[in-house]
Amino acid sequence: MQLSTLLSRFNEPETLKMAKLGRELRAKGIDVIDLSLGEPDFDTPQHIKDAAIKAINDNWSHYTPVAGFADLREAICFKLKRDNNLDYKPENIITSTGAKQSLANAIYAVVDNGDEVIIPTPYWVTYSELVKMAGGKVVQVRTTPESGFKISPQQLDAAITGKTKLFMFSSPCNPSGAVYSKAELSALAEVFRKHPEIYIIADEIYEYINFVGGHESIAQFDDLKDRIILINGLSKGFAMTGWRLGYIAANTDIAKACEKIQGQMTSATCSITQKAAVAALTGDTKSSMEMTAEFTRRRARVLELIKDIPGFKCFEPEGAFYIFPDVSYYYGKSDGTTTIGNAADFSMYLLNTAHVSSVMGDAFGEPNCVRFSFANSMGNIEKAWERIKQALAKLK
Repeated sequence: MQLSTLLSRFNEPETLKMAKLGRELRAKGIDVIDLSLGEPDFDTPQHIKDAAIKAINDNWSHYTPVAGFADLREAICFKLKRDNNLDYKPENIITSTGAKQSLANAIYAVVDNGDEVIIPTPYWVTYSELVKMAGGKVVQVRTTPESGFKISPQQLDAAITGKTKLFMFSSPCNPSGAVYSKAELSALAEVFRKHPEIYIIADEIYEYINFVGGHESIAQFDDLKDRIILINGLSKGFAMTGWRLGYIAANTDIAKACEKIQGQMTSATCSITQKAAVAALTGDTKSSMEMTAEFTRRRARVLELIKDIPGFKCFEPEGAFYIFPDVSYYYGKSDGTTTIGNAADFSMYLLNTAHVSSVMGDAFGEPNCVRFSFANSMGNIEKAWERIKQALAKLK
């Protein structure tokens, strides 16, 4: 018996793999501090939970339209207008079981076998693997800390070929924390205007977690809007990771294609989640802003703590909740038992020696970097970085 060859095209997400290894050590009684997963350590705001409880009591417990309840799609349009000054109609919106499914729907809807997909590094681990699953070819464009981990118009133009079908990026970026300004997006837009055949996926899931000012969306350029697929959801900005609600905003042809794909995969997301999401999207964003304020404090503390660690080259994140330092200074060093050869060795060394989980940069297209989350309590963050400092001091 033989399994599908599809399984050989892509890898298990390293983020989930490291979290799994951390749980295994924790099950053995070891105190592991998790800096690997991108999950806010806050509870869902009360008014959202109240809306879910009401939905249960009101018996919203049946199948829903694949694209989502009408009031939810209207709420998403309301949010996009309020927060982003973008005009969409309910027929442009498809809701899914998380932004990851929204990404999968969008990629399957536009990518055919052999199509090239440009992805600037570093990128979220799932981007490249979904492209491979769809039969596309990933074209990585390397960015650097010196460029703010952002692709330049010149790099984008040089990467485009006759086979380019899609460009995809995130802002704020997971894992680098890079945030594109309006001027930077405008410069990229000029390149896209020369290539009307290219679609653009803009992942804006970290929109509210922004340390440098208001969020700018590439969908603000009206002449490109029909080619842009916005991806967003409730996990990060509303502390609703387990509720599983993501959505796309796109032209109606793409929206219908995503609905068709999702109809055969999962149908709609949870009915109770959808009703809670209406309260989240149309209600007061005070709780979201309070979370961002706390992430701002943690970011400042982490940047302060890593100054005491030799060899780290660290880009100061402008959004999201990650630090993504270059750790190649430690390659070739050893504590007498373990030798660090690459980012994977570095992450495993910290897990087994310092009992702190992280994610190797290879998964994000940057083999010299490692991602550390600061979506954890200040106490755990301080304890984790003290352990990291002590563990790295053993490497000579």
